Amino acid sequence: MPILRVSLWAGKTKDEKAKLAKALTDTMVATTKVPAEAVTIMFEELPKENWATGGQLHTEKFAGR
Repeated sequence: MPILRVSLWAGKTKDEKAKLAKALTDTMVATTKVPAEAVTIMFEELPKENWATGGQLHTEKFAGR
């Protein structure tokens, strides 16, 4: 049973997460030949101030987003 963990910035809508879950599930089914019912997806939403890349917080690095 594949388990996919997706970390992303907080603020995605329920519809956006549903579309992403469908796309990821479809890809796992097509690639690994497992049934869709076997694919579990866990979304972990974090505020931008809890992410940093290259030593810079995402609140600063992506201030306009």
